Amino acid sequence: MYLNCHTYFSFKYGTLSPKELILEAYQKGVTSLALTDIHSTAAYIEVFRLLQKEYPHIPLKVIPGIEFRIEEQLAYIGLARNNEGFEELNASLSYYNRNELPLQTRPHFTDNVVIIYPLNTCPDQLNNNEFIGLKPEELNRLKFAKSNIPKEKLVALLPVTFKDKTGYNMHRLLRAIQQNQLLSRLPSSLQAGPTEFMRKSEEVKHIYQGLEFVLRNTEKLLEECHFEISLGTSKNKRTLLGSAIEDWHFFEAEARKGFMNRYGKKNDILTERFEREMEIIRQKDFTAYYLITHDMIRFAQRKGFPHVGRGSGANSMIAYCMGITNVDPIALDLYFERFLNPSRSSPPDFDIDFSWQNRDEVIQYLFDKHGLRHTSLLGTHTTMKARMMIRELGKVFGLPKEEIDKLAENPENYGRTDTYLQKVLHFTRHMVAREFPANISIHAGGVLITERPIYAYTATEMPPKGFPVSHFEMHNAEDIGIYKFDILSQRGLGHIKDSITLVEKNQGKKIDPRKTHTTVLEKDPKIKALISKGNTMGCFYVESPSMRMLLGKLNCQDYITLVAASSIIRPGVAQSGMMRAYVDRHHSNGNYEAIHPVMDELMKETYGVMVYQEDVIRVAHHFGGLTLSESDILRRGMSGKFRSRSEFQRVEDQFFKNCREKGYEEKVIQRVWYEISSFSGFSFAKGHSASFAVESYESLFLKAHFPLEFMVGVINNFGGFYKTEFYFHEARMNGANILPPCANSSEYLTNISGTDIHIGFVHIKDLEQKIAQLIPKEREKWGPFRSLTDFVERIPVKLDQLLILIRVGAFNWINKPKKQVLWEAHTHFNKHTKRTYTTQLFEEGARNYQFPDLQSEPLEQAFNELEILGFPLCNPFLLMDSEEKPEIHAHELLQHLSKKVKLIGYMVTTKYTHTKNHELMHFGTFYDEKGQVFDTVHFPNEAKKYPFRGKGFYLIQGKVVQDHGYPMIEVNYMQKQGWKIPEAMKTA
Repeated sequence: MYLNCHTYFSFKYGTLSPKELILEAYQKGVTSLALTDIHSTAAYIEVFRLLQKEYPHIPLKVIPGIEFRIEEQLAYIGLARNNEGFEELNASLSYYNRNELPLQTRPHFTDNVVIIYPLNTCPDQLNNNEFIGLKPEELNRLKFAKSNIPKEKLVALLPVTFKDKTGYNMHRLLRAIQQNQLLSRLPSSLQAGPTEFMRKSEEVKHIYQGLEFVLRNTEKLLEECHFEISLGTSKNKRTLLGSAIEDWHFFEAEARKGFMNRYGKKNDILTERFEREMEIIRQKDFTAYYLITHDMIRFAQRKGFPHVGRGSGANSMIAYCMGITNVDPIALDLYFERFLNPSRSSPPDFDIDFSWQNRDEVIQYLFDKHGLRHTSLLGTHTTMKARMMIRELGKVFGLPKEEIDKLAENPENYGRTDTYLQKVLHFTRHMVAREFPANISIHAGGVLITERPIYAYTATEMPPKGFPVSHFEMHNAEDIGIYKFDILSQRGLGHIKDSITLVEKNQGKKIDPRKTHTTVLEKDPKIKALISKGNTMGCFYVESPSMRMLLGKLNCQDYITLVAASSIIRPGVAQSGMMRAYVDRHHSNGNYEAIHPVMDELMKETYGVMVYQEDVIRVAHHFGGLTLSESDILRRGMSGKFRSRSEFQRVEDQFFKNCREKGYEEKVIQRVWYEISSFSGFSFAKGHSASFAVESYESLFLKAHFPLEFMVGVINNFGGFYKTEFYFHEARMNGANILPPCANSSEYLTNISGTDIHIGFVHIKDLEQKIAQLIPKEREKWGPFRSLTDFVERIPVKLDQLLILIRVGAFNWINKPKKQVLWEAHTHFNKHTKRTYTTQLFEEGARNYQFPDLQSEPLEQAFNELEILGFPLCNPFLLMDSEEKPEIHAHELLQHLSKKVKLIGYMVTTKYTHTKNHELMHFGTFYDEKGQVFDTVHFPNEAKKYPFRGKGFYLIQGKVVQDHGYPMIEVNYMQKQGWKIPEAMKTA
């Protein structure tokens, strides 16, 4: 009876979740409805999943469709008469989105689609598949409407947007947010009427009394629509070469060839593993999934794009043999059942990392190869967060900004008595608790490639990224049987690739750590020296303060320990205490109390501590007696929305039942479950961590042997944990001479010559990009600039841009006082000067001006750099204005254990976290005047008394402590120190 039902996937319009819509229909006795979100098909998979899996007892027929609007007003509703009709609707909406075209008021669909127009905009003549919807408030107008409308074309239009008055109020708030309007000024034309809720059939019959034929037409229309969806059956592309037989022969040949390349001679263990994987891949029909990934990797290799293959697919020997991954699952004893087991219906998860510079080209290849009609990026839904909602609702209620700020910062303790503030908090909590979606976004890397056109399952958006994006998200995609390819980007690969190029250019050496086996790299004494002390700034995945500390505490010496460190640093493992347990047991020589002997046996390598995702499967299966299929449900359920599903709860209950039947003590069962539960805070599969660790070793090799080129590579990829300033500092500590941007030596990016590193023009704040790129191009074409006059004749630079370049040091080669050069710059821009921007064969003689004695203070240049680049090129401690003197330096900390010390540090970075009692505490990273890095801990009391006050110098007092040889300072006093200000800047 309901032809126009909205969920909250009618973004900032509907207020019902898919579950709430189903339950509301059940309560009202509704047995059929059309799901027609506004320009969205995001809800239908979840609706069908709920009906088939959670509520099979509810007899509800659902027909998917789309509500089309033009300038916020209903244009028409499209219903899928069948699956082909749904595909037509999706293709149509996608076409308009892709081409940014306005919707037509009269669409062109086949009879597979039913079109329902509102009464006031219906066409004069209706086709077979076109109808007119009558809303309750329009019934009295019917007699004044066009008299030639056939009765059989009239259907009841009862939009459903909310459940009750609270839902109506929430709808109005959402509309006000969407329109950026005060709620009191929201036009009625931009919101639903207050009666757009579901009614029982008796009420509907009463409303349309005397027009029973309208209801009969509506019921008949719904009866004629039939849409079927099979959940869980694979809808991915089935073949790469055109037939399953061709695919299998090619796949088998490539896998066997790769096996010989990777392992050489066969042995029984390797052969058994190989054949077992091949058989499961064949049985599960995952051949095309492997081949599509393999084809993409071959494209990247042809283009010279580096890649890292990780995810659960790294547990696959076949993936290793085919070059999809570079981690040997046999050498690392990767758990095969995490990758594939006979009970698993979904294909393995290949996460393929490319450099941020190459990823889009790889994605474009997939779209070109498999076609726009069969390829899409995976969507995701950003949900409404508390602070955002407080601010948005505060605005639509017309609250002053000051009150909104206070409420957003302290919602629990501010505004308890104010009615409007209470309303803001009430609706905020309501929307956040129900995970209201705010809009469609793009999944971090998911690409969907389907056998049938993608429009058979979803409409697509076209965001600024330039590739179409599905309306449904990851869990919905898996539910319907579309499994993503994760094509991700990271800057670490760019660091490595660019560093290799820089080494060849600067030192004439051809190197490639990517071709060196990890077993060779881990024996390198220079790498060991870096990693065991946590001296890893710039190195992929191991450079953050937390990771540096962890490596130092572990005295990390080998690949296996680094693999474990890459996983235990993740929030779930770290916060559960399992990271602490791993570190202590690592140094215990086997003297520790195990939770249970079975746990120690299952995880010998990690001292009985659960570290990797597959440990969840291993423990659930062997310790908890679950099947492999149930164990994988448990593993998947440890994150995101899946955990709330009934199948997860069933498996959890079975785990406890099995453990009790096995006779384990209750405290042991609870502890093991606690460790399993901790993985809800995210963790890595071992293959994932192993892949990251391989890349970390490649970065460590470059830092150990070619630190200057490596730091330039990091800087030029604009990626890393720290600000650019500290990568320049790290290069300086390794012997580099850091030079300012130079008009005659610098490039757009930072470049290196010997030990001289010239900062690139890209790092100059407020310098126009076109000027930054033009300077080196002009110099390459016509030679170096001969003078300031020559520069302004060849580069169309404005005065303010020229002054920035002079102040930062780009014309130091002129060998004149900087203030004189600044004065000269102004003479080129007086109203009598004519500028031609051409290269002169002979430079015209510069005018000779008489300049006063223009002297600069030594610190003036450093402050110019601080303003223009964001950091000085000299040791910043020269700029500190303080009488305080440090008692020791960072390299002496271990000599003063348990003693109170005083240091002065230049702040590198800070981390804010909370204790178990939810009190705020801090961690800090600094370097001292000798350039050595040290770390600090600020417990809650000290964090309150001595907060960080931005960039600069801090006097730090505290006790030196150590954790397995890694020193830190427990701060009990901290005070920020001042900056020296040059006299010229004081008067200015």
